Amino acid sequence: MFQFSKYQGLGNDFLMLDGRQASDPEFVFGLTPELIVQLCDRRFGVGGDGVILALPPNQGGELRMRIFNADGTEPEMCGNGIRCLARFLADVDGDGPGRRWQIDTLAGRIVPELLPDGTIRVDMGAPFLQPEQIPTTLELGPAGLPMGELEVDGELFAVAAAGMGNPHVVIPVDAVDELDLERFGSQLEVHPAFPAKTNVHFVQVLQPDHLVMRVWERGAGPTLACGTGACATLVACHSLGLSERRARLDLPGGPLQIHWDQASGKVFMDGPAEHVFDGVIPDPEEVAAARRAAAAEPAAPSSPGSHPTPAEDAAAEIDCSSVCANGCIRPENCPSQAARARVAALLNSTSLDDLVTLATNSLESRTRARFERDTPLGG
Repeated sequence: MFQFSKYQGLGNDFLMLDGRQASDPEFVFGLTPELIVQLCDRRFGVGGDGVILALPPNQGGELRMRIFNADGTEPEMCGNGIRCLARFLADVDGDGPGRRWQIDTLAGRIVPELLPDGTIRVDMGAPFLQPEQIPTTLELGPAGLPMGELEVDGELFAVAAAGMGNPHVVIPVDAVDELDLERFGSQLEVHPAFPAKTNVHFVQVLQPDHLVMRVWERGAGPTLACGTGACATLVACHSLGLSERRARLDLPGGPLQIHWDQASGKVFMDGPAEHVFDGVIPDPEEVAAARRAAAAEPAAPSSPGSHPTPAEDAAAEIDCSSVCANGCIRPENCPSQAARARVAALLNSTSLDDLVTLATNSLESRTRARFERDTPLGG
């Protein structure tokens, strides 16, 4: 059993797990690629674009972030994800504006900051513009980043690549709304020019300081936003002479403000991150064990020579998972009584009680922190 919180940044949503107090820095809550896929399924699971873990540091930072895509793969970084992580940490710990976190990721040290308006500014570091850093087989072009033409499904695209700790390909187009994102995004993601696959971004320049883009994320497909992708898109567009160093980028989920600082060479991203809800997920092994035990429970034998009573016949025909969804309808002759007794004993065990108490206290503290944060001073 573990507790999670769901957060979203411009509609890019994640399940957040707090493992900062784990004694083992490699602790991952028992997550497997299969379980991640199940959790992220929007019909049969919680639903999300990925799962994010806050873990003990292992590279000198304050904490470490691991992120898993909805398909169970682990990318290097996620801009929207790290904004959600910062908002999650602020809510859990009761931090106020000005709080900065030193977060280690597979893409290096990332530093988000909580701003007075509740949004998150992230120091994303300098972009990677050498082909081997991204990685891509595209050659370095006259604009100072990998460039070339790629043919996909009979169409030829002029592309540029940039890395933000993870790979991105940027394709300027005349009208992003007219693009078949499913058709071209899925094929560009796995194009041979990108040996580690790539995130795909089609961008339309409205003004030098105003761009609009659509996203195909590696391992997730179409998403409403991609923070690292917005940063890579601005870097590519400015390098190609299409935009200024500071611009608003409109994504399907909303706008991000991106600034490629000339003095430091770093890219800064400002954008929202919001809490959606909290929940608790039972241990799949414990649930499976309880189901196996219930299925294996033998029926009580009838007296020799006797026949089942009408009540016994009715009880045997009851499907408790549907008929008794709102409570047992035949407590005096319940066919699942033994199984329910085992579940009750499991829930009353000391370790689970402690875990539930911890989850309840954490939920209450988060709710109180959010209430205090959102209540105006003197109000």
